[in-house]
Formats: sequence, C-alpha cells, structure tokens
Amino acid sequence: MRINRLMSGLLLGASIGFNTSCGSLGWWGTTGLARAGDAETLVQAGGQQLHLVPVVEGLEFPWSLAFLPDGRMLVTEREGRLRLVEDGRLMAEPVAGLPEVVARGQGGLLDVALHPRFAENGWLYLTYSGPGSDGLATHLMRARLRGDALEEQEVIFVAEPGSGTGRHFGSRIVFGRDGLLHMSIGDRGEMQRAQDLSDLAGKIVRLRDDGSIPADNPFTGRADAHPAILAYGVRNPQGLALHPVTGELWEQEHGPRGGDEVNIIRKGANYGWPLTTHGIDYSGLPIGRGRTMEGVEPPLWTWVPSVAPSGMAFYTGAAIPAWQGDLLVGALKDRMLVRLDLEGERIVGEERLLEDAIGRIRDVRVGPDGLVYLLNDEADGGIWRLEPADG
Repeated sequence: MRINRLMSGLLLGASIGFNTSCGSLGWWGTTGLARAGDAETLVQAGGQQLHLVPVVEGLEFPWSLAFLPDGRMLVTEREGRLRLVEDGRLMAEPVAGLPEVVARGQGGLLDVALHPRFAENGWLYLTYSGPGSDGLATHLMRARLRGDALEEQEVIFVAEPGSGTGRHFGSRIVFGRDGLLHMSIGDRGEMQRAQDLSDLAGKIVRLRDDGSIPADNPFTGRADAHPAILAYGVRNPQGLALHPVTGELWEQEHGPRGGDEVNIIRKGANYGWPLTTHGIDYSGLPIGRGRTMEGVEPPLWTWVPSVAPSGMAFYTGAAIPAWQGDLLVGALKDRMLVRLDLEGERIVGEERLLEDAIGRIRDVRVGPDGLVYLLNDEADGGIWRLEPADG
C-alpha cells in the first residue's frame, strides 16, 4: 500500500455545495490533512482532531468488513476471497470453503454480515455474484465459520433472473431489530426492471434468516409480485444501515449522472427509479418524468454531481462524541468520507473528509471500540482507522 500518498499535506478550505433534496444552498465543510508522522495523518473533523491510522494492508479490492466477537475481523475481497485479520495482522491464507464467485465488472464477493445471535449459532452471511439463469445473479449464502474455514454452506436466496451485464449487483445485508434479514439488489444496469414487481432487480428484499419469506411482507399473495420484495424502484444500493434510535432501515444508492440518494426504506414503497431521478443519463439526455411524482418516496438527500456512495454506518460510539448519531458515508467517485449531520430524520448538513487521502472508500464500519474503520477499494487496499488524536 502506498502509505506515502497520505503525506501530501493537503490543505483545503470550505466550499459551497448545493443540496438538491432541500433546494437550498448550504455550507459543506471540507477538511484539511496535515502531515503527522510516517503512518498517521491528522484530520480536523467536526471540531475534533482525529488520527487516520493504517491498520492492515495487502488487500485486493476489499469490499466489506465485519467484527467477530473474539476480536478478529472478516474482510471480503471482490476477487472472491474472504480474509481474516487477527491481532492486527492479515492472515496469509484466505478462509476456505467459499462458493463459486464470478468476479466480473462490479461483481464478485461483496458483503459479509454476522447473524445477530452469531455467538450462539455461528451463522455468517455473504453476498456475491454467481451463475444464475440468463447470466450472473446476486446470491445470498450463509455458512458457519469454524477456525479458518466455512462449513455447512447454504445458498439461501438468488436474485433471479440473472443478467449478462456486470453492473449493479448491490448488495448489502442488514438484520432488523425483528431478526429479519434485509438485502439490497441493484437494477443490473437494466433500469426498467426496478419497477417490475415480478423481478428482483432494483429491489430491497426482506427474508427470514434461513432465506424463507415472511408472511407479512407487503406483496405477499399478489400474483404479479415476488413475495420477498420489501420496497422497489432503487438503482444500485450499496449502503444499508439501521437508524440507532428508530430502528428504521436507511439506504443509499448510486444515481446515474448525478442523483445519488439517501432514503428511508418503508414497506411497499416505490423509490422511483427510473421514473424519477435527480440525475440524467450518461448521454446527457433526461431520464423519466422529473424529480418527483405522486406515489414515489422522495429522497432525504441527494448528491448532484454524484459522489458514488457505498458503505454507510450510523455513528453510535463514545470515542468521537461530536459525531454521535450522524451518518457516515463512503464515496467512491470523490474518494472521501462524508459525514451527514442529522436532526431526527432530517439531514441538515454535510462535512467532506479525507478527500483523495486513501482512494475510493468502499465500506464504513463502527467497531466495538467506538472507532471508525474504512476500507479503500484499491488493488493495494487495506483497512484504516479514525481515532481521537488525544487517545
């Protein structure tokens, strides 16, 4: 990993941004980086000094991070490897027992999440792109981790039909407070599928932990709809997180050319893609019928131009009190961490951090220690940690 790219000593001033979701100008505080030794960078964020510290290097396009109860970490690499980190060291051999992963385009081994009762039952969950009907499909698998190998592997859900494209697989996994599993699925680059309720592309699905479908899902019993669907009309959702107070599911997704969104996911709701969007087609032509329409949930927040948001997490730790309850968002295109300031369910401001410091930020997690962990989506990627400068 090229740690010296952190040491450039960038100093950035404040800039003005436009929040299209509320239609008003607002200050977006950008953050400077200052040289702070051979392996740390000092970050001024939200009135607090933080150190950005490299934790592990040597990962190839890492995608997702999970913390095990015994202190180890699990990291997925998009090329199809699941890695273990123990005592701050990356284990040389990948975890054995992975499924057949097809790493093509944006696909590969994607999210990893632990069952809420992992300490009791040992189940972990993976999403990945694998063979399906008509091409590649987003798969959901569960398995038990025994030492450094997966056992009792089960593919419990496949987002059929597949597609010949290598785009927009999603996908994140979040367990709700009711123990049910939520999984995001992209539109596979075939936008009209997101509005088709018989098709799983462009959807948020809700499942039991064994992959079966709850009877109270909103489209259960409809002949024209897949019963796993919780919500629809999403484009490429690569961020899911539960609000720490309300327990509601929040989602963020890539827009087209502009129009990245943050949404609260509600049962049976339509999020509009491609009927409504704040973005335009890559050709420059308009998409859909405008930004809003009756029967479509408007986004809480949008980015125009796009930042390409990926992993997201609400900050609930004690180590950085100024961030308590805020939403942290990794950005790929603009290679940064975004802190969204919340008042209840309203996003009232934005702070942009670490711009171009560690490359494309693919995942954001709050560790059991209350510190913020980041994955950078690079061929020489790794895990980074934000911690208070005062210790």
